[in-house]
Amino acid sequence: MADTVREQLRRHADSDSTAIRYEDTSITWRDYLAGADARAGAVTAMLDSDRPRHVATLLENTPEMLYALAAGAAGGYVTVGLNATRRGEGLARDIRKSECQVILTDSELKHLLDGLDLGQVSVIDTDSDEWAALVAASSAPQDPPPVEAMDPFMLIFTSGTSGDPKAVQVGNFTVTMSGENLAQNFGLTPDDVAYLSMPLFHSNAIMGGFSPAIAAGATMALARRFSASRFGDDIRRYGVTYMNYVGKPLAYILDTPARPDDAETTLRAAFGNEAAAKDIPAFAERFGCRVWDAYGSTELAIIITRTEESPLESIGVPFPGVAVYDPVTGQECPRAIYDDDGKVANLDECVGELVNTEGAGFFAGYYNDDKSTSDRMRDGMYWSGDLAYRDADGFIYMAGRSGDWLRVDGENMATGIIEEILLRHPAVSRVAVYGLPDPRGVGDQLAAAIVPRHDSTLDPAGLEEFLAAQPDLSPKAWPRWVRIASELPTTATNKILKRELIRQGVGAASEGGDTWWERAERGTAYSELAGAGV
Repeated sequence: MADTVREQLRRHADSDSTAIRYEDTSITWRDYLAGADARAGAVTAMLDSDRPRHVATLLENTPEMLYALAAGAAGGYVTVGLNATRRGEGLARDIRKSECQVILTDSELKHLLDGLDLGQVSVIDTDSDEWAALVAASSAPQDPPPVEAMDPFMLIFTSGTSGDPKAVQVGNFTVTMSGENLAQNFGLTPDDVAYLSMPLFHSNAIMGGFSPAIAAGATMALARRFSASRFGDDIRRYGVTYMNYVGKPLAYILDTPARPDDAETTLRAAFGNEAAAKDIPAFAERFGCRVWDAYGSTELAIIITRTEESPLESIGVPFPGVAVYDPVTGQECPRAIYDDDGKVANLDECVGELVNTEGAGFFAGYYNDDKSTSDRMRDGMYWSGDLAYRDADGFIYMAGRSGDWLRVDGENMATGIIEEILLRHPAVSRVAVYGLPDPRGVGDQLAAAIVPRHDSTLDPAGLEEFLAAQPDLSPKAWPRWVRIASELPTTATNKILKRELIRQGVGAASEGGDTWWERAERGTAYSELAGAGV
């Protein structure tokens, strides 16, 4: 197994098989790595040796982004993946916090940097004639610094669903290990085509897309941005055999009209995390492929994998040392106990935080943020901020983020559990359950924002009937408010931004003309909320 990304890439330096497909562009591995060497030479000449060797990318999934990743490996500097959906002071903060010397961007995104306080940074437009000339005149850097397995390959920012994004130091070996394991697990070879539509500034695309492709020498077919409507055309056009995803892309794709030959395409494997339980078998059946959904976070401190025996609703079996702990007592939570209806009877006791009791795992800390790092590492253990519980057989089930633990009418609620129940409804494509202040001024009341499938409709009476038929749904877990939405606010990695839904409150309007329903405080019937959504 290669210890560094540089070693992994160098395996293919003399290969004339295709490395990159992007629209009508095709680039061989030989030309890809030669181009990366030239870019590494151009960039290293700009770097001040007395400052951190950090080079940022403000790019979407284009060949230039792939060149930048390989150039960082070749030049021995750290690539900082800037979130291309960040704006204003938030983007400037990320740049300053990560101490970038150079920013590689393009003509489509360069304007995002206008007027921002970036510090001492050189901004390069990779679409410019000046950059093209500089690359053409450059060659591989002479005597690049040695890179060890645990040296950082990238700084990758967290998604920011629960606060400001933090820059995770991602080591070389973390990337190569992920790539080698996934390539072996899915039997990837140079004949495979990996579809890279998740943003390459995020860990899922690096660990689940880029790394297995370079481990196997497979072709990387790029989508500048993920598009559910374009997905079917792309997998046919490029002959895609493998794809990665994060968040809700499977739901988006399943909510597009099926084609008669969907199960007959070249696609045979999809790997990712955070898909809804019902979407995993539905996607596998529609496209005739294997879907492996695993728990994952940018920090990579906790590993949980599905097995053949894992219940569909479970995220799988934890690696040694991974457990569910009570953040107040610091003790392991008891296993879940189910009642005759299949509802967790001891929710208050069994739900806790996912931890790595053996330490940080592959987490090397947040760059330039000791406080956030220490918040994660308490008592020698890594605390994830993710809520979960474990059944008697050892399988782990997600219950949301730490902020998703709500108290409704004196009863504790885990919103992740309620979301899984609502997703059983065949008309529901995506859902977010969150708390809004109880009008009585005590505790929370539940709200559910629902995106129906394109070919289905929901009505108040039908929802009431469905909820009443769910034996494992507590009467207090019925949403007080339901928002029927055309879309939900998300991060760049397709994760729902509940804090934005909370900020909008009850009755918020949207461009799609959302509809709001309200349930009487002590009743079960829903009726349209007057004056809402306009």
